[in-house]
Amino acid sequence: MNDYIKDFPILNQKVNDERLVYLDNAATTQKPRAVVEAVTNYYYHDNANVHRGVHTLAERATEAFENVRTKVAHFINAPSKDEIVYTKGTTEGLNWVAAGYGRNHVKVGDEIVISYMEHHSNLVPWQQLAQQTGAKLKYIALQADGQLDMESVQQQITDKTAIVALTHVSNVLGVVNPIAKIAHITHQHNALMIVDGAQSTPHMKIDVQALGADFFAFSGHKLLAPTGIGILWGKSSLLAEMSPLEFGGEMIDWVQLQKTTFKAAPWKFEGGTQNIAGVVGLGAAIDYLEKIGMDNIQAHEQVLMQAILPELSKIKGLTIYGPQEAQERTGIIAFNLDNLHPHDVATALDMEGIATRAGHHCAQPLMAYLKVPATVRASFYLYNTLADGQRLVEGIKATKEFFKNGTI
Repeated sequence: MNDYIKDFPILNQKVNDERLVYLDNAATTQKPRAVVEAVTNYYYHDNANVHRGVHTLAERATEAFENVRTKVAHFINAPSKDEIVYTKGTTEGLNWVAAGYGRNHVKVGDEIVISYMEHHSNLVPWQQLAQQTGAKLKYIALQADGQLDMESVQQQITDKTAIVALTHVSNVLGVVNPIAKIAHITHQHNALMIVDGAQSTPHMKIDVQALGADFFAFSGHKLLAPTGIGILWGKSSLLAEMSPLEFGGEMIDWVQLQKTTFKAAPWKFEGGTQNIAGVVGLGAAIDYLEKIGMDNIQAHEQVLMQAILPELSKIKGLTIYGPQEAQERTGIIAFNLDNLHPHDVATALDMEGIATRAGHHCAQPLMAYLKVPATVRASFYLYNTLADGQRLVEGIKATKEFFKNGTI
């Protein structure tokens, strides 16, 4: 994977006089030249609104915009491009399902099942839906190593369950949840399986049909694409039953003085001018990832974890959250060092040129479950190397010594 580093100019810099080691990929990934150039070329040559014009630029922009829909469908093995809805990101997609589908179908006495490891984007919308409809919100418990407790899964999903909404990969614990197995249980109870794919789609091959998902959402900026673009996939029958939440241009079929009819999915959800450049960038990012191969990216991260986790486990006073075995997690490592505040640790690492993230990671219920206020999170991606991992190990050791002795 080292050959791909040259495609990311931002990584070729120093931070605090040290070579940058970027380990905040769970928050957002860097962009390769191919993506930046695709966006630039769009603005230089094809900038026009889509669907609305017959002039050459509008037709080129529309063709590019719709071609990416087909590309995304192939990328996640969706049955049809017409099931691919453009959003701002995972958060918007999950909110749309909760509000546009949930409000129409969830009622008093129903149950919504999520887990303690959910990102706020896959927790607050369901919390709000439960409050609005009188449904009951239930939580799947975790095992000691942070993985989902399958006995709790069986207990919490019942014939009263209307929706099960789970993250595919935890943005804190790095665990890969057995979505296909849980979807099977969910469907036995005639409930819907909704999947937050923000942390899985960039790192492994996704097949929404094999997963048994009914809805699946992910963000472009976590897989090399620009910010402000994401995807909501839903089964065509469910999208047909889902109400749009934004009204205006382009999503309409016919407007009369007292009545409006809407287009079919996916266009009925895409009111107003879309993030066309973001869509173009997303298409270029998918091309880039597929050229490398998602299986190769996943294997590369496994190599990194198998080398780094044992070294980190040797550091006294370092607590790693989630599974301790590399094969049971992705390239996300959340940790705390001694009794130091995570922000202090992250700041010290930044002085060493190592970019990590500290805080609750938009997962406050999980922090409460782990009985910690926050953690430091290092997250790896395809352009990270074993040398980056070693820099993290040495940086944590130096941080420990600094706070122990006052020198670094």
